[in-house]
Amino acid sequence: MTRPSVREPAREIDVVHETDVLVVGSGPGGLAAALGAARAGAEVTLVERFGCFGGNVTVVGVEGMAWYRHEETVEADGIGREFEERAAAMGAAVPESQSLSYELDSEGFKVVADRLVEEAGIHPMLHRLFVAPLLEGDAIRGIVTESKAGREAIRARRVIDATGDADVAHRAGAPTRKTPREAMMAASVMFHLAGVDKAKFLDGVRADPQTYGDWKVGEGWTVETDGKEDALFSPFLRKPFERAIEAGVIPPELQTLAGTWGAVHDSGELTYMNLIHLKDCDGTDPDDLTRSEIEGRRQVLLAIEALRRYTPGCEGARLRNFGMTIGIRDTRKIEAAYDLTEADVRGEARFDDSIGIYPEFIDGYGVLILPTTGRYFQLPYRNLLPRRVKNLLVAGRSTGGDRIAHAATRNMSCCAVLGQGAGVAAAVSLASGKPLDAVDLGAVQKELERQGVRIR
Repeated sequence: MTRPSVREPAREIDVVHETDVLVVGSGPGGLAAALGAARAGAEVTLVERFGCFGGNVTVVGVEGMAWYRHEETVEADGIGREFEERAAAMGAAVPESQSLSYELDSEGFKVVADRLVEEAGIHPMLHRLFVAPLLEGDAIRGIVTESKAGREAIRARRVIDATGDADVAHRAGAPTRKTPREAMMAASVMFHLAGVDKAKFLDGVRADPQTYGDWKVGEGWTVETDGKEDALFSPFLRKPFERAIEAGVIPPELQTLAGTWGAVHDSGELTYMNLIHLKDCDGTDPDDLTRSEIEGRRQVLLAIEALRRYTPGCEGARLRNFGMTIGIRDTRKIEAAYDLTEADVRGEARFDDSIGIYPEFIDGYGVLILPTTGRYFQLPYRNLLPRRVKNLLVAGRSTGGDRIAHAATRNMSCCAVLGQGAGVAAAVSLASGKPLDAVDLGAVQKELERQGVRIR
């Protein structure tokens, strides 16, 4: 069916700011990109549609950056590790329950991110939604934003798309792929509880400890591991919801109601509740997002009722807060100069243009591999380069790759590695006067190592 249309009149748009490096989106990838570029000497501007930096951490409430980390894990460190350490030093993190990492406080990390941006001399531009690229031929020269101030233009010499959905690249004409809605990874509405009896809750966990092997058991979930993960402790919750379905407390179709908790606090807060999994949600479709936000909140209240009835220590639990918006795992990905493959992430791939490493951690599309043996793969710079558009890099979960590669690189800690690489490359490109697709990779790698990134 052809939709009716209206014609928008032409208008002049004020250029409100000009910068060397413009980063669009401030999740772990965008924040790391902005910091990496600034620390490499570039003038940097960071644009964000919400009122805080941090993306999935602060806006969605995904507080686990590195819940995969064990004694033998080998990783890039860099700014992603700094997020954890800085948050811990500022009292905005606690030890994570299943790994050698920190769980970030989604509210406290807003201040951590503010401080990092301020210290690096980055120009912050919050409350601005990207709506269009500024193009000269096949080169991007900035963006147009929409806000309470109306439409505004920002010019830039280099642009980094860290929107998560490849919005800038897609609208600039770069080829992208989008997973079919029915095959997309589920979306999640994150939430946090108050009123939990910590001692009683932990006694219950010790009395019936769950493992990653338990992820495979029951309806609604199909998880493939390579076996080495199965006996490891996991803060997993499924049994309360199975009992609630049997008792008629929650509808029988909610077989996917299960998942993990993050940390339980002396104050009675049980945080980072990752229990809601919503299928058929395309994060680029506002109607899907509307339906899923509402449905997710409905399921959260059902989950809390099940926890009150069937989980020790949760009898007096109440909702503390939802994440500010739904969490999306999977939408568009660019067709990059090099697209990562399942063989790369499973096979310890090595690349001459490496901008960092990432442990063999795969979490998505029914696969769970934890990096407990020291295996890792390298991330190539070419993975950030979209086709057909100049002056643009893409960082975060929308870099190029197949399904299983995406199940690795979509994770926030990997997004931070990719982002730092993108930021440094943009700064080096400007300093040398070379385009992004001909940047001196030796200089990029040297600067990344100076910033504490392991690239080999």
